[in-house]
Amino acid sequence: MRTKKNRPPGPDGLPVVGNAVEFSRDTFGFFEQLRNEYGQVASYDVFSTDACLIADPELIREILLDDHDIYQKGNLLTRSLGNAMGEGLPLTEGEQWERLRTHIQPVFYRDRLDTYVPAMRATAAATIDGWSDGTVVDVSDVMTKTTIGVLGRTLFGVDVADEPIIPEASEAILARFDTSRLRSFLPDYVPTPMNRRYKRKLDQLREFVDELSQERRNHDPDERGDDLLSILVGLVETGDVSWEELRDNMIAFLFAGHETTALGLTYTLLCLAQHPDEQARIRAEVDATCDGDIVAADVPDLERTGRAIDEALRLYPPVYFFFREPTQDVDLSGYEIPEGTTLVLPPWVVQHDPTWWDEPETFRPERFAGESDRPEYAYFPFGGGPRHCLGMRFARIEMQIVVASILRHYELELVSEPDPELITSSTLKPKEPIEIRVHERS
Repeated sequence: MRTKKNRPPGPDGLPVVGNAVEFSRDTFGFFEQLRNEYGQVASYDVFSTDACLIADPELIREILLDDHDIYQKGNLLTRSLGNAMGEGLPLTEGEQWERLRTHIQPVFYRDRLDTYVPAMRATAAATIDGWSDGTVVDVSDVMTKTTIGVLGRTLFGVDVADEPIIPEASEAILARFDTSRLRSFLPDYVPTPMNRRYKRKLDQLREFVDELSQERRNHDPDERGDDLLSILVGLVETGDVSWEELRDNMIAFLFAGHETTALGLTYTLLCLAQHPDEQARIRAEVDATCDGDIVAADVPDLERTGRAIDEALRLYPPVYFFFREPTQDVDLSGYEIPEGTTLVLPPWVVQHDPTWWDEPETFRPERFAGESDRPEYAYFPFGGGPRHCLGMRFARIEMQIVVASILRHYELELVSEPDPELITSSTLKPKEPIEIRVHERS
């Protein structure tokens, strides 16, 4: 067992690879075993990268919120995604991050979010328009197209729903960082077929973003609108944002903005398809709340719908790990953590911990009704602190509208496996299609 100075306890690893084999074989099982055997703070290493599991909600709060200024995203995340979006908001630090967030944040202000509701509603309507009684739907595929459509209409002012490079590049990025495959730990420059496809699709996505941005730049500034793409193009022209920052932020929002929301919707529909009683309750709520089309004023009253989404995100957090590195030596729960250690903050592990959740594997949306004595960071699917997901409210509104639109017209029946095998990549994806048969409301 590892015992350097007053370091957290943890398992010994193999020479060179460390604990990489156990980690890649069963990522969640490895972390749950760490927690169970060594506690909520435990050390391990993967290919000589010193890492530390932090599964204590109070320490997670300390890292993400109270002492956030002495932590950064770190080298692991930069090595993984820096080639794709290194100048984007998710990976930048310090003054650059503050400058970019100041420019981008107004797009997600509450009053602006209300203006996106018609586009979200129209995209959801288009999604279900082709369905009929008995249609079997590949939920992940359909929700990906839906969220790409919403993103294009709201943040970029264009219809990109039928642009294949967005999901293709996303799949290449996810395959590149699938931790169940040891070859995902190889550097980008190693010419494996996976790395070559990753580079090819990333180049195509960059080309698409450049063309989209240049087309917007050719418009008269007064005719561009106030979507994110138009704002970024204007900032490039004033010198407040570089062309590389524009491109990497576009890629970040195209990838993260649709992928995580599509997965959140996929897992919510998976859970609801297995719980017809909860479907009926949500359907009754939607009928009672929405008089005609769903409008912005209806969304706060879709409380039961929101609780079902919250519970699905607890069970299946699309972002299952967050990473931080201390910029100085720190003390966490009495352990000495050296500067530069990779800290792994795992929503999956914490949100399945029976210390905080009764019957943690059971879908029970009522957990989120009323007050709770659980620590705040026993649930953090969108991260926390100043660097929480900027699009959190956007994503929640979108998910509520899509779920409400579907259940308003259809009942859901799961026809694929109830406990899908999951892939731990940049996000948490189902290995096989999740299929649901839709039935018109009786």
